[in-house]
Order: sequence, then structure tokens, then C-alpha cells
Amino acid sequence: MTYAIQSSGLVKSYGKVQALRGLDLEVSEGTVTGILGPNGAGKTTAVRVFSTLVTPDAGEVRVGGYDVVKEADRVRESIGLSGQYAAVDEDLTGFENLDMVGRLYGLGRRQSQDRATSLLERFELVEAGGRQVKGYSGGMRRRLDLAGALVNEPKILFLDEPTTGLDPRSRVGMWEVVEALVSAGSTLLLTTQYLEEADRLADEIVVIDHGTVIARGTPEELKRQAGEDRLVLSLTRVDDLGKAADALVPIAGGEIDVDRRARTVTVPVAGGAATLVEAIRRLDLESLTVADIALRRPTLDDVFLSLTGHGADETGDEDQKTGKTAKTSERKQVKA
Repeated sequence: MTYAIQSSGLVKSYGKVQALRGLDLEVSEGTVTGILGPNGAGKTTAVRVFSTLVTPDAGEVRVGGYDVVKEADRVRESIGLSGQYAAVDEDLTGFENLDMVGRLYGLGRRQSQDRATSLLERFELVEAGGRQVKGYSGGMRRRLDLAGALVNEPKILFLDEPTTGLDPRSRVGMWEVVEALVSAGSTLLLTTQYLEEADRLADEIVVIDHGTVIARGTPEELKRQAGEDRLVLSLTRVDDLGKAADALVPIAGGEIDVDRRARTVTVPVAGGAATLVEAIRRLDLESLTVADIALRRPTLDDVFLSLTGHGADETGDEDQKTGKTAKTSERKQVKA
């Protein structure tokens, strides 16, 4: 099997803070790998090492078959990077930003301008292409930033939390753009805190915490690790809660939780929709009035709590020590 990205024993520290502690990772060509983890887990540091922005302290990393330290120039020729913050010049127009990136890559004037025009069309920014970026919305800036990462038509693309801070509509739009890139054959490494994002885009998810891999698998495999599905029902009468719990004991895969204040019964189950139908049948036989019933899959917090012992929104040392990096310098360094 050919790997687009490989790391073995990757270590990186910032002073006393060890951001990566022997990270091992393999990403196959033509696939999407999502790196999932809480704030401070080491996701951004890993991307910075893979994209040659940061030199590792120890370990071996190859991207596109090239060593990121010894052959950094060759790595930069084959990758594209879109960081957590849109690396765009607010005083330039959208067209001028993309044309500038093309020039940094060494494209001729005509080729650079043609590429900029093509990407503005691809990302639905033609009408805004002649306006200064300072007037762009957050979603438009993110699209322009991703367009800039594609100027050199990279074989390998790094997206570091590309939809953080976007509204739901803009997020879905970004997902559609990424899916189109993958369909065209790109290899994608995506860091994210959103399980639903990785669920939609990734062939495999690697969960890291405190700078090391703690789990990997498909989205469905990780959800199963986080726990069983749960049947959650609310009743109109609080006095019926116990009766409902007793009726559902035969289909329960674990301890049933009864919350009298919320008037809900939560039942761990297996079997998906078939279990939901069976539950409704059993409740109907007991003549119980159900206000609402739903089958709940493990959520993002369920996954984090199961695998890391803490929530996804907790900020770790890496973010505190490395989060204030230059925004526009990232892409320029990649192109240097």
C-alpha cells in the first residue's frame, strides 16, 4: 500500500509543553483521514510538522514520499494548506489574493491570473472577486482561503479545522467543496472537533489526545466504542415512568435511567430502528401515553468522554502555548 503521509515516533515540544509524544500515523493515497481530538491534543502541531512549518524534535515524517526535514522543498511543491484562520490579505481583492499565491508558487503572470479566475468560479466567488477581502463574510473568507490552498493543484491537502466559526449553512457548503476535491482524487488530512464533520467526510478517523493516538477506525466503529445507542422517551405522566421502564427491560442492553424531573426514560439498546418499533409496541400494550420518543446515537461528547475522559471544548496546553501564531505567514512559509 502507498502512503501519502507517514509519521513514526513524532515528537514536538514547546518549552516544557510536549505537544506530540510519539505520534504514529499512516494516510493512504486518495483517502480522507480525519484527526479528531479535544483542544490541545496536538492536532494543529501535527499539521504544522507535516506541512514543514515546524521542525520535529524526534521521529520520522514523510509526505508524498519525501522527508519533511531533509526534503522540505519537495514536500511544499506537492501540498496545499488551509489553516484554522483564513490566511488572506484583507486589503487585496479576492482575485489579487489568488494571483499573489500563484506568483509565490512561481507561476507566470498569465497562468497565475487564469488560475485565479478559475478558482473564483469554482468557489462561487466571481461576483466578489473584485472586492477587497475586508468586506467578505466568514464563509467567503474560508472559501477563498481553501481556493488559495489549491492554486498549485496539490496532490495532498491539509485542512486544519476548516469550518470552525462558520454558520451551519456555510459549513455545509465547505463540506460540499471538500467532497468534490476528494472525488477528483486528492488525499486529504482533516483536523476537526466536529464528529459530524469527520463522519461525513472521512474514510478513517484517528483520535489523538495529549500528543498520541488513542483510537482509530471508521466513524461507525468509533461511535460503537463510545457506547450503545440509547432510546430516550418522555411521558406525559410522571407516575408512568416506572411502568415504562419495566416494560422496556426485555430490550434494554444495560441499566435503564429514569429521570423524574425531566419525565424521561433512557434505555441503552442495540438493533437500531427495529428496537424503536419494538419499544413503541411494548409501551402501547401497557397503554402508556408517550409525549416523545427517539433513538439517540452517541454524540461528539460521548466519543470524547469515552476515549479521553473529558469534553471536546476543554482547552489544553498546546492551544495555550501555540495558538497565537501568525495567521497569514503559514501559507507564505509553505510556498517559500
